[in-house]
Amino acid sequence: MPRKLSTIAPQWWDYTTLEDDIIKDAAKLSLQQMKGLSRPGFKVVMYDTLEDFYLAEALEYIESWRASTPDNPVGICGPIGPTEQLPLVARLVNSLGIKLSSSHFWGMDEWYDGAKEVPVTHPLSFEKADRELCFNRIERTLRMPEENLHFPQSDLKTYIDSWEGVRCAVMQGGQGDIKHWAFNDPLPRKGKWKNSPPSPKEYRKMETRIVDLHPVTLAQNARTSGGGNITMVPQKAITVGPKETWKADKVSIWHAGNHDNPLGQRLTTLMISKGVADSSVPMSLLSGHPNVQFNFYKGGIGTCDIEMH
Repeated sequence: MPRKLSTIAPQWWDYTTLEDDIIKDAAKLSLQQMKGLSRPGFKVVMYDTLEDFYLAEALEYIESWRASTPDNPVGICGPIGPTEQLPLVARLVNSLGIKLSSSHFWGMDEWYDGAKEVPVTHPLSFEKADRELCFNRIERTLRMPEENLHFPQSDLKTYIDSWEGVRCAVMQGGQGDIKHWAFNDPLPRKGKWKNSPPSPKEYRKMETRIVDLHPVTLAQNARTSGGGNITMVPQKAITVGPKETWKADKVSIWHAGNHDNPLGQRLTTLMISKGVADSSVPMSLLSGHPNVQFNFYKGGIGTCDIEMH
């Protein structure tokens, strides 16, 4: 029997196709109950202030790069969203005098204009944001070689091959309204996946690829980055895949409260803690990764109480 239709976008899979019970259970979770959902392989960390939150995120870059040597290069895969950590990363590298000659960085996703990745002149370019907020601010004598900066391109093979021979210590990410990491969105409800979404095993086989974006993702990026102008948001993107994600020693997701909502933050925490993996909620698939950490700014968790505005 096919699952229920999405109440957001009936032609797509998303969290509204789940059974009501798990959504209701997630909505009831208090902050303390969320913290108690840590288990071996899944750690929930709470931060009292945004300063502490973003500094901790920035330090994951520093710790990863400090572990790198010419014989054993190490890198970190990072998001655009959050971005507040990026200037802190550059400041820390400069202040501590960390030479990044053997270090690596992977951008985790980029917009696709229908022919290739958007150019760095595009106002929403993720590569542009990474460079302007972080890498261009690092002193020239400390910067990593250009060939150690890996940004997703329509030439997928070049990006995929860059994951070989370099250890990814951490893959960071944020969580979007559609419960994705990077642009690993739920899939359209068509073809072999018309009546049920891909199994966790099928979805986890996906590598870096060009994807169609869920309507919720388009609306969210218009809200967070484009002043609500959804017409400027490309409908496709290039995203790192689960296959590369499972090459990372650790997956670290940062919830500041700016991207997903109180229910979403609770839902994925509950699903990962309980080992409930469903590709209509892509973030829940991280329940199968051996080392995942969810980081929350306490002030951004909010509640699921009804409030009329």
